[in-house]
Amino acid sequence: MLKRIVTIQDISCFGKCSLTVALPILSAMGLETAVIPTAVLSTHTGGFSGYTFRDLTEDIPEITKHWDSLKLHFDGIYTGYLGSKEQVKIVSDFFDTFKSDDTTIVVDPVLGDAGKLYAGFTPEFAQEMKQLCSKADVIAPNMTEVSYLLDVPYTENYDEAYIHEMLKHLTELGCPVAIITGVRYGDGMHGAVAYDSRTGTYCSSFKPHIEHPMHGTGDVFSSVLSGAIVKGASLQQALDIAVSFTVRTIEETVPEMDAYWYGVSFEPCLGKLAEDAKKF
Repeated sequence: MLKRIVTIQDISCFGKCSLTVALPILSAMGLETAVIPTAVLSTHTGGFSGYTFRDLTEDIPEITKHWDSLKLHFDGIYTGYLGSKEQVKIVSDFFDTFKSDDTTIVVDPVLGDAGKLYAGFTPEFAQEMKQLCSKADVIAPNMTEVSYLLDVPYTENYDEAYIHEMLKHLTELGCPVAIITGVRYGDGMHGAVAYDSRTGTYCSSFKPHIEHPMHGTGDVFSSVLSGAIVKGASLQQALDIAVSFTVRTIEETVPEMDAYWYGVSFEPCLGKLAEDAKKF
């Protein structure tokens, strides 16, 4: 019987991010994937203008109520972009309704990048996201999100000891496992570092940095990471498959760099991902 995961985030009808990335990736990994769209956009917001937006906040409690009446069970819950403090609180209630002893909650605390919050987000919103992280089993912020979750200055100058210290502080929010994404030590490598507070152990996965910023790679990484963890992969295995797949999608997209803002070409890489996911 397939394990079942639900992912909660917005859907852009055109453009590769959020649900249009998460659903095919999780399905390819062999997971029965349910979705709760938090908003519907005509396109994603990076590189497009004039897009439409429909907020679905009011629908989420009704979906929760219906699913609860069906006694649905989820092996995993994975959240991505949430658009408001109200949505964060509603998703927190969803956790309370569907969390069981064998449910793994993964929160990608989407707040910002490059030292800045995304448009429409405030430090107060970051505080709400901090509360959601306290209910998760695994969180996966980037360095910008680390700074807002821990109320520390954003920096691009750090070493391994600093990353390890931040990871420990992140688990003090209440989540047993924390992962920092987009880590670069200045040695030409790029990857992610994790800390499991239950065992006091660190692990990491790195690949050579590719000098091509692309839209949606964070969603790709978090989707693969969530799928691997829910399928039973070790933390090291989950990091390795998520980092490797993300890099493959970037390499696949480089020849089409005129569309880097549109999203990465992950589709040709799904076959290899499906094979790799069978190991778990």
